Amino acid sequence: MHDPLTSSPPNWYEQLKQNRIVRALETIQDLFIISLCVGLFALMAIQLREMFLELLPPLDFPGVTSDILFLLILVELFRLLIIYLQEQRVSIGVAVEVSIVSVLREVIVRGVLETSWIQILAACAFLMVMAALLIVRVYLPPTFDGVDPEKRLSWQYKQPTMSQVADSKNNPLTPYPNTTVVADKRGH
Repeated sequence: MHDPLTSSPPNWYEQLKQNRIVRALETIQDLFIISLCVGLFALMAIQLREMFLELLPPLDFPGVTSDILFLLILVELFRLLIIYLQEQRVSIGVAVEVSIVSVLREVIVRGVLETSWIQILAACAFLMVMAALLIVRVYLPPTFDGVDPEKRLSWQYKQPTMSQVADSKNNPLTPYPNTTVVADKRGH
């Protein structure tokens, strides 16, 4: 008859993923993100200089407030790019925070009394959706390595100590020789 297959052949995506081309494209993408970080940092420096110049008399309070909020948006975008470089993912929380600060900046700069009620209602609905996203993202399962801190803690408890490994090798009557029993803080 036929011999059973011992391993399934790798699909085309796995072959491409392990290819040098993909690694080269990821490196180029990282270089783009680094150039965006440098440009954003330069823009923050220019915006900070303009903000300090606006603090000189005559004081333009709405302009200074707008510049401060714009600088906060730039800082959050910079943080988003740094997280992407470190973890190769876009942080939902930071992106939502940038969106919230951007909407609030527009409302504050224009003024609530000068903005039409339809725009205020749309901004409120948008802010409620963003708040719901912030709440929902807490309950989403982690999809990337390094995101779940509880995974790291549970891994530490699962690692057997050297004495427990030696004991399990010396006692062949243990039902599960490769497992360890971890006691909780109360000694149970």
